[in-house]
Amino acid sequence: MGNIHPVAPQFSPLDGDAHGQYKKTMMADIQQVEARVVLEVSLSKLRANYRKVARAVAPLQVMAILKANAYGLGVRPIAQALRQEGVLWFGVAELREAVEIADIGARILLLGSVLPDEIPAAIAHDFTLPVSDLASARLIDAEAKRQGKIAKGHLAIDSGMGRLGIPIAAAATYIPEIAGLENLKCEGIYSHFPFAYGDSDFSNHQVTALLHLMDGLEQKGIRFAHAHIANSDGIHNIDASRRPPFTIARTGINLYGCFDLEGRQTLPLEPVLSLRSRLVAIRDLPWGASIGYGRTHTLKKPTRVGTVAIGYADGLPLQLSDCGHLSIRGKDCPILGRISMDYTTISLDAIPEAQIGDAVVCLDDALQVGDWAKAKGTIPYEIICSIGNRVKRVYVE
Repeated sequence: MGNIHPVAPQFSPLDGDAHGQYKKTMMADIQQVEARVVLEVSLSKLRANYRKVARAVAPLQVMAILKANAYGLGVRPIAQALRQEGVLWFGVAELREAVEIADIGARILLLGSVLPDEIPAAIAHDFTLPVSDLASARLIDAEAKRQGKIAKGHLAIDSGMGRLGIPIAAAATYIPEIAGLENLKCEGIYSHFPFAYGDSDFSNHQVTALLHLMDGLEQKGIRFAHAHIANSDGIHNIDASRRPPFTIARTGINLYGCFDLEGRQTLPLEPVLSLRSRLVAIRDLPWGASIGYGRTHTLKKPTRVGTVAIGYADGLPLQLSDCGHLSIRGKDCPILGRISMDYTTISLDAIPEAQIGDAVVCLDDALQVGDWAKAKGTIPYEIICSIGNRVKRVYVE
């Protein structure tokens, strides 16, 4: 018998025009296919939450924090809705996030840090840069001089977070030299709370220390148009952080109607998110049948079992396995067995009339992000940021 040599299939590469047309056709086809998992973001509730925060912190301005693609919810529609409400400041973590919304028309502050190779583009776009040490201040000043511009910056002060910024004990030494740089105008100063929801004494000490630093600098003729330390937790728990002489209060997760699980919740904010999937299979399984990976669930009786097209790849916490529930037509359906990457099995005993294709509610006003966070032993931020890329985002007014 002769040797058999496998022949690799031959593919003709597409040229640029053909590839572009193929991609356009493919995207059109995808748009026509109904998404199995949909995250609905209520822009009207987002706007209402912003107005409640703005009233609570007045006369301070609100800086909307839109880092990580607005916590994974989709930065452009959210930024546009907030800008229409009059938001003047957006805060992001890094340069690429800022570039994505550079045309929205608001001031954009890079909150975290800026790398040397990012400085030219940040100055060219007129973003407000974080000034977290003397070395970076000199780099910003030199690049601004090269571009023939005056760079705008906010001094980042480490008053207890221990992550980034000029240590507050050394700030009075370094800031006068930074303030003397010709092409860098530090028009603001800010710090951050690590524990505003739990340690009010420490947080209030941070406020006092920052104000003391500002007073000392003012005596040297160094004044700031903007000062901020309040984050979402600070707004609820540290009253002094949302009063003058501070001029800005930062908020991110509160815009989406979510709170830290600890601390006070002083504003009646509404959840803006709802997450739903669809029922893709219904089967009647006998007593003793096992469900899911690891066979962690064994049916105690004959059960109508539904399979839902959502899993941990879409953001459904694995910790809800065998203890959480989803909802169909207003009826709670317990999760059976371990949640998998793409699918979750539920009991349909409460709604035997359920049909394939039915909507399955995973998050809404009743079952909220905080409930998932408690089940997972984490914080609401992680839940929102973990909603998967294949989940379709829909924005409604």
